[in-house]
Amino acid sequence: MNAKTGAPALKQTLGTIQLWGIAVGLVISGEYFGWSYGWASAGTLGFTVTALFIAAMYTAFIFSFTELTTSIPHAGGPFAYSKKAFGPLGGYIAGAATLIEFVFAPPAIALAIGAYLNVQFPALDPKTAAVGAYLVFMTLNIVGVQIAAMFELCVTLLAIFELLVFMGVVSPGFSIAHFVKGGWSGQDHFSLAAIPGMFAAIPFAIWFFLAIEGVAMAAEEAKDPQRSIPIAYITGIITLVLLAIGVMVFAGGAGDWTKLANINDPLPQAMKLIVGEHSNWLHMLVWLGLFGLIASFHGIILGYSRQIFALARDGYLPGYFAKIHARFNTPHRAILAGGAIGIAAIYSDELITLGGQTLTANIVTMSVFGAITMYIVSMLSLFRLRRSAPDMLRPFRAPLYPWFPAFALAGACVCMTTMIYYNLLIFGVFAAFLVCGYVVFLLTKNSRTLEQSAVA
Repeated sequence: MNAKTGAPALKQTLGTIQLWGIAVGLVISGEYFGWSYGWASAGTLGFTVTALFIAAMYTAFIFSFTELTTSIPHAGGPFAYSKKAFGPLGGYIAGAATLIEFVFAPPAIALAIGAYLNVQFPALDPKTAAVGAYLVFMTLNIVGVQIAAMFELCVTLLAIFELLVFMGVVSPGFSIAHFVKGGWSGQDHFSLAAIPGMFAAIPFAIWFFLAIEGVAMAAEEAKDPQRSIPIAYITGIITLVLLAIGVMVFAGGAGDWTKLANINDPLPQAMKLIVGEHSNWLHMLVWLGLFGLIASFHGIILGYSRQIFALARDGYLPGYFAKIHARFNTPHRAILAGGAIGIAAIYSDELITLGGQTLTANIVTMSVFGAITMYIVSMLSLFRLRRSAPDMLRPFRAPLYPWFPAFALAGACVCMTTMIYYNLLIFGVFAAFLVCGYVVFLLTKNSRTLEQSAVA
């Protein structure tokens, strides 16, 4: 309990290296799968342009977002910043969008875990393996944040090592001719016809970096958030940008990249082009490659649970989900609630397979809609708080203000506009979630206030 307010509170146990592990681990599965769907519409060269633009946007965003995280170290992260800047409605939009981002990303990662295991065990149903992953890592997150964070750091380091091994193994067969062939939406030379494909590929470039902002949800559990979070964020984004470029270039140069454009396991398949399907290197990549997926899956469970917990603690969700486990001091009910939604998404093929895309591609897109909405609201919150709360303690100030946050905001608006254009049906589902959630929020306001008083 918080000694001042009596509300449920989390223990401050995380150090800088653990926060860096969470920052990179949350995202690193994006280096293993998901991004290659961008090749299907943009080609390798077109997608490279898109990815570099998104990398620049994320870099500007993280340098700006860190100001908010260190000024308001709250388990709700963007929800808390937007609530302070724009009141309850702003808090709801940011909180609901973040929740959609973090609840829909894990099923996509779980399905990729299943796909990787299916390479090794063809008889194993990928969906069964995905549900098994949920059960294992929800349990680990319930046992304790310190244990969970140390596990996250270990698997993140192993995942980085494996990506470096992948680059090293495929490098002897790398050919720039492979990478550039048909690199502009299937054409060898750039033309204006390639531009629509580059815009359509935005969600999959975002997948390279999606959820790094989840460190904000661990701020309340950091020992020294004002110092450790900026270090974790900045070193984390640098690590991820370098890995994303390396993985994309080496995979595309390994052979016929079109064979990798619509699958959940592009790295093993790229390596197969070089070493053959019976190589020990391939088997090692499949096993160690799981660490990257596990790192993100495990880390995002931590993120969504803190978001559900914070929203419930502030009365935006039923107070039932703000309960902390008496022994492990973790938000166990929030962990289980997000897991139940994710498992349902795994088996919702007919509902989520929209617009002719695969289940994984649509889950990724839904998660990205949540992320981009949160980025826009967060940058607007930064500008608003600079004006409305000029004397607020800011241990870290966004560099090159207002240019960095303005670029991040403009980039996010471009992403949102193009994503709506190319994914109108999924956006409709996303908007329906937000509207329905807000209606429920308004209708249950009085009962939630009573529950919140009981929790406190």
